[in-house]
Amino acid sequence: MKNWTKNITSAAVAVAMSGSLLATSAQAGELTVYTALEEEEIASYVEAAKTAMPDVELNVLRLSTGKLGARLLAEADNPQADVIWGWAVTAMMDPQVLALLESYKAKGADVLGKEFRDPEDRWFAPIGYMGAFCVNTARLEQKNLPMPKSWADLKDPAFKGEILMPDPNSSGTGYLHVNAVLQSNGLEKGWGVLTDVDPNMAQYTSSGSKPCKAARAGEYAVGISLAFTAMKSIEDGYPLAMVFPEGGVGYELEASGLMASSDNKSDAKRFLDWTMTKEAQALYGKFKALITIPGVETSEAAAKAGLPSDISSILAPVNFAESAGRQKDIKKEWKERFGR
Repeated sequence: MKNWTKNITSAAVAVAMSGSLLATSAQAGELTVYTALEEEEIASYVEAAKTAMPDVELNVLRLSTGKLGARLLAEADNPQADVIWGWAVTAMMDPQVLALLESYKAKGADVLGKEFRDPEDRWFAPIGYMGAFCVNTARLEQKNLPMPKSWADLKDPAFKGEILMPDPNSSGTGYLHVNAVLQSNGLEKGWGVLTDVDPNMAQYTSSGSKPCKAARAGEYAVGISLAFTAMKSIEDGYPLAMVFPEGGVGYELEASGLMASSDNKSDAKRFLDWTMTKEAQALYGKFKALITIPGVETSEAAAKAGLPSDISSILAPVNFAESAGRQKDIKKEWKERFGR
């Protein structure tokens, strides 16, 4: 890429992206990929992609949703990425971001419903993520707290200092939760719900998964976070319950697209094609609670953790065009109301 050192990796995934895993010949192609996917899944995806594309070196930079968007816009006059991979569609639909993308219909993407791909093929979303309350059952018992089933339950003064939630200005997970509350209840009532819960918040984090990880460690009773992190935590044996709040669970689509400025569009298209292959789909079933590809089932661990077979029965009525169009105003108002 232009004026860029391509060996960029998130510290959290550096091991997965370097060394023997990505050893390639001197003549191999390179791709710079920006992603907001969770660290736990990136390494598995990259290992499988490497098997399918051994001649391509993948340099992956993992950033939170908000930071990835800020970086893209800061680099707009001199883009550095070849591919955007697994990024919140409400962020991808920003007109300034769409202007950086080139239309490309990945092989197999035509099986996706029209709500899961851009009409001009600038993005497609085979996967997504859902929100959930990560509730530490041992801490509930220790503190004699009730099991929360809704946002309204979290306003109980007994939960003061026992709740963590992501900041929607830096975390896509934070925004999907806020957006779901507002779209499910309407703006006036929705802001009232968030205002009622705010006094009990111990902290607003920059990471979407951190609240769940802190809750599973017993540091807090409730982490408003991701279903994926909750499922993995339960599978790993933590004393955690995954709760989908009554009234509708927030969710987000994870979109991918081709950067118009890429110097290696051939390999970039190969990578995007790979994300729709059977091999990739098998991994989605392992990691994702929300898969938009028809016929792909979620994991046994997801079912054991409490994910219903009919996910649509718990999802909030999210309008993504509305989510994208008003997110700047929502984030600004949230910061004015709750920023710390």
